[in-house]
Amino acid sequence: MIHAVVWNPDLGIDLGFFTIRYYSLMYVIGFIFGYWIIKKVFEREGENTELLDPLLMYVFLGVIIGARLGHVFFYDWPYFKHHILEIFLPVQFEPEFRFTGFQGLASHGATIGIAIAIYLFWRKYKDKIVHKNFIWWADRMILAIPLGAAAIRIGNLINSEIVGKPTGSDYGFIFVRLGENFPRHPVQLYEAAAYLILLILVLYLYWKTDITRRYPGMLFGIFFTYLWAVRFVLEFWKRPQRDIPSPLMEWTGLTMGQILSIPGLLIGLYFIYYGWKHQQNENS
Repeated sequence: MIHAVVWNPDLGIDLGFFTIRYYSLMYVIGFIFGYWIIKKVFEREGENTELLDPLLMYVFLGVIIGARLGHVFFYDWPYFKHHILEIFLPVQFEPEFRFTGFQGLASHGATIGIAIAIYLFWRKYKDKIVHKNFIWWADRMILAIPLGAAAIRIGNLINSEIVGKPTGSDYGFIFVRLGENFPRHPVQLYEAAAYLILLILVLYLYWKTDITRRYPGMLFGIFFTYLWAVRFVLEFWKRPQRDIPSPLMEWTGLTMGQILSIPGLLIGLYFIYYGWKHQQNENS
């Protein structure tokens, strides 16, 4: 018999004058691992390691800005269009003033932010980098993402946010913080586990095969296809977020998260084809 987990953890480490939130620590873990793995890649392939610090800063800003704006415009614009300052400040002014932190962060926006950040970095430091081809960067930068994505989903679980739909059985998590007494699917754990599998897959393909040399772009394509396929499928078990109503959602019956995942899936499939086509051209 599987019994529900009654979930009501502390949100952080209380230092008295300040609380270190576990959710923030998950971001830190993601960035530390990302920095370490990209450093190993740079050393292995002779890239300029002096560029690691500016690269980290570009990616950090890309994640935070992209994730925040993604949440604002994809999921909660009806609220934020009347509270513009709250887009940029970690506070809430109504119904009373309080510090909230940047609670609204969307992974679709973070993906766009990372892509733009890496492109801007590549453009700015093109004279200093060893590998000039942007596909080289796309294939390798994705190695830093899965563990961070898994850590953030664990942070969402700790915060009792992005929860699943009710299971209708004794299985699941009862999110006490939401004032509930029935179990929901722990979709945060499902997604974190999927990202850890993705981490193992891309690290194996990079370190144990010559996929990046023979099929440039394919590793990025595999990563993107897997990532957005997981996001699309798990939306069926997620409690709907505050999606902005659209004719496309009504026509397809899909959530905003699923609709936003489709372009990522198509991009991933394109780059798998791109890598395969490159190899075919090399052999002809």
